[in-house]
Amino acid sequence: QVQLVESGGGLVQPGGSLRLSCAASGSIFSISAMGWYRQAPGKQRELVATITRGGSIVYADSVKGRFTISRDNAKNTVYLQMNDLKPEDTAVYFCNAPQVLSAVRTTNNYWGQGTQVTVSS
Repeated sequence: QVQLVESGGGLVQPGGSLRLSCAASGSIFSISAMGWYRQAPGKQRELVATITRGGSIVYADSVKGRFTISRDNAKNTVYLQMNDLKPEDTAVYFCNAPQVLSAVRTTNNYWGQGTQVTVSS
């Protein structure tokens, strides 16, 4: 079994910064892309950013220039550095690994439990 565990959420004032981390653990052979999604109250879950194993990155237009995604393949960990945070960034942030290849060569899609980010003065 594989688990994704997020950390780093919290309450921050507008203009502030937070860094989210997501560590994958368990029976892992390799992980292709990893990414971050978010869901605000009453809204659908939306893509924030994704990064492939080779480092190709996609950002949502709303976070370009403010958020930076990175990963440490050796640690099976993905990070999201969030700068210049705005109230509209308030949401539960979820880590996703859509293609995790296990040690027994099965592939599954995994989600973390989510971490709350609140931007408010």
